[in-house]
Amino acid sequence: MTKDAARELGQFIPLHYHYNMLVDESRMVPFEDAIAYAVRPGARVVELGGGTGVLSFFAARAGAAAVRCVELNPELAAAARANLARNGVDDRVEVVEADAFAYVPPEPVDVVICEMVHTAMLREKQVEVMRAFKRNYLSAFGPPLPVFVPEGFVQAVQPVEQSWDFHGYVAPFVHFQDGRCAQERTRELGAPVVYQTLAYEQELPGVFSWAGEITIETDGRLNALRFITKNVLAIVTEERRTIDWLNHYMVVPGDEAAVSAGERLRVSFSYAPGAPLSALAPAVERVTAARDSAA
Repeated sequence: MTKDAARELGQFIPLHYHYNMLVDESRMVPFEDAIAYAVRPGARVVELGGGTGVLSFFAARAGAAAVRCVELNPELAAAARANLARNGVDDRVEVVEADAFAYVPPEPVDVVICEMVHTAMLREKQVEVMRAFKRNYLSAFGPPLPVFVPEGFVQAVQPVEQSWDFHGYVAPFVHFQDGRCAQERTRELGAPVVYQTLAYEQELPGVFSWAGEITIETDGRLNALRFITKNVLAIVTEERRTIDWLNHYMVVPGDEAAVSAGERLRVSFSYAPGAPLSALAPAVERVTAARDSAA
């Protein structure tokens, strides 16, 4: 695979998959609310990785005077043009077939929307695209930067006991869970621990590294870690609240070990944002046994 092909991997989500995104209310509702909050009447908006154009539509509906919907995939760009015309906003939304990594708007803008997000910021190119856009934008126009939607994200990790038994066939593998639903195959062994909080206006690192401790709260058999990503779409300062979108949880299998309540474990990992899922390979070691904690 060429470097360009690897970079584009996270951008080319097939058109038929976008139906799942459009019917995902946990995604659509907060984005609609956040864009309505961030986009003021007359605003100039850029969407990076526009897909079918729905977020650009929200921006136009919120009163944006001009929206540029940047999409590299020709099939998606054509679908976006057709849908935006169907919804009566094609006079204010221009679909631009371009690489989000290199795109610079012809004039300063007020809001940048970018939803190329995956749990743990893996696979899709959100962080890399935002880093490139900020560099290119500041080079062209200087500060200040536009408002970003999302504004940032919070990441956490949680110890779990996961059933890998499928009718007697044992198969541990990375998988995803809907955080709104009960997970009968997953037993939580401790609370989530935040390992990263980052705003897109800050300097964006090329590597995410963490080493920290988690505490086991329930006896069990630790055989996986669950990764949680909350996207902060907008900070509503006057109401002291945020508009959030929670990605599906990602469960990463590991070596199995019996653990006891009160035991502390050290977890460490390092990976590049946008890397394949396999890049996340946590290491776990015992720090304090339960009996030592009690003492």
